Amino acid sequence: MGRQRLDNHRMTTAITIATRESRLALWQAEHVQARLGAELGITASLLGMTTRGDQILDRSLSKVGGKGLFVKELETALAEGRAQLAVHSLKDVPMELPEGFVLAAVLEREDPRDAFVSNDYASLADLPEGAVVGSSSLRRVTQLLSIRPDLRVEPLRGNLDTRLRKLDEGGYHAIVLAAAGLKRLGLGQRVRSVFEVDQMIPCAGQGALGLEIRAGDAFLAEAMARLAHTPTRLACEAERAVSRELGGSCSLPLAAHAHWQGGQLCLNAALGHAEIHASPLLRASAAADVTDVTGALDLGRQVAARLRGLGAGDYLPA
Repeated sequence: MGRQRLDNHRMTTAITIATRESRLALWQAEHVQARLGAELGITASLLGMTTRGDQILDRSLSKVGGKGLFVKELETALAEGRAQLAVHSLKDVPMELPEGFVLAAVLEREDPRDAFVSNDYASLADLPEGAVVGSSSLRRVTQLLSIRPDLRVEPLRGNLDTRLRKLDEGGYHAIVLAAAGLKRLGLGQRVRSVFEVDQMIPCAGQGALGLEIRAGDAFLAEAMARLAHTPTRLACEAERAVSRELGGSCSLPLAAHAHWQGGQLCLNAALGHAEIHASPLLRASAAADVTDVTGALDLGRQVAARLRGLGAGDYLPA
């Protein structure tokens, strides 16, 4: 019956998608726009918006309010009815959504790994002692220093094109970026090497797109469910549960990544010290037969508990 109701809306429904205006965000929104039209017959227009996270580039996100700064304006557009759907990089979506909003779907994940980008060096191991590496992610900072304590990791803000320009202008020997964004924009040739997930664990949701709608929008909830990729959703729910349990934010150097192996969901996490970045990383992992969101959340809570057992309480911000 539900499918019939949705099919009855085909070619008659028009919605507006709220999106940030960076080139990557627009690619992501246009990707969803194309799928809505091709698979569901839903016509969508784009509402480009500049968020506080895009405007504040002289300070780290951890000092100005965290990644939620990238989604607040989009949620306001949903609340006011100017848009019906918001497309986010899932890694930018806070662990708890404001009342009145739901994450209606998670799309199939692109490459979740971090990429090493340099004009002069092929990999992290090739960098000279004391080399300057650009990254504003505390997660990346602590993991880079755990591999190469000699490096100088310097702040790097701005959209993807801005970060690449700063590298090309000679401000850094190398920078670290999400491989997914580079691939989506056809910039895969800039990747000199990738960090395997056991060397540098990605952040929760990295490489996945999240679709947010107003709670109670039954038609769109049903429509978005037809675009959803359940294996990615369950993996990301487990990852996000680790962060939620530990109060994850941009001020917490936390990594969590789940992958499927022989029908089991395997979750690995690492926690760096929020203030003393050279402190040893705490690492924990677990695997389970996961078939639903409840199981994914349980797995995430289990790994978070193991990190606490290793002393995570001493690593969290005061």
